[in-house]
Amino acid sequence: MTTPTAAPASRPSTPAEAWRALREGNRRFIAGAMEHPSQDVARRAELAEGQHPYAVIFGCSDSRLAAEIIFDQGLGDVFVVRTAGHVLDTTVIGSIEYGTEVLGAPLVVVLGHDRCGAVAAATTALNEGSLPRGFVRAVVDRVVPSIVQLAGPEGPGLAHIDPGLLGREHVRNTVTMLQGYSVLLAEAIAEGRCAVVGVEYTLADGEAEVVAVVGDIGEQPTAAPAVPA
Repeated sequence: MTTPTAAPASRPSTPAEAWRALREGNRRFIAGAMEHPSQDVARRAELAEGQHPYAVIFGCSDSRLAAEIIFDQGLGDVFVVRTAGHVLDTTVIGSIEYGTEVLGAPLVVVLGHDRCGAVAAATTALNEGSLPRGFVRAVVDRVVPSIVQLAGPEGPGLAHIDPGLLGREHVRNTVTMLQGYSVLLAEAIAEGRCAVVGVEYTLADGEAEVVAVVGDIGEQPTAAPAVPA
């Protein structure tokens, strides 16, 4: 990590501006009209003096979920943190706080996706009591709280719920936990210096859809579908 220097005036400086830049990049990606910005030799040399990312993207480690590509960004534009199933721990939260408090990024994006293996494994654990071996279990253990309430009071009923709904619920819960665990982030949101947006990426069409927002990004999330009774 580099010591931050003065941010360039052209960098998005508000949560809404940052989300607009990412949204526009995602639209280019969907259309196959990517610009691949900030990837030339001059940009590489410029960044040797310091970094000024305008967004922190906390996403799943899935190989199909490369944040810079999905949002058509380049070197130095986004500060990326990734774990399987975008599960939180103290080092992850510390990394996100570094991006917002030290580097000054005004936006945090929680990036989930459909057909997530971690969500599927958590669903299997709740429905069948089957857990993966090794430390993969630690990932599943951190996804379970996001979806267990959808199972209903009569026991596991997740087999009848759309897997996409479970994934979106995990994104929403991650946004809530991040704000609740990080005092620094909660203060930045309250002061309007930062916002958190939860999005779900669709593997087939490449769209990043807003499902949760804390703070002002100039856009509201898509209404959550009802859980089957």
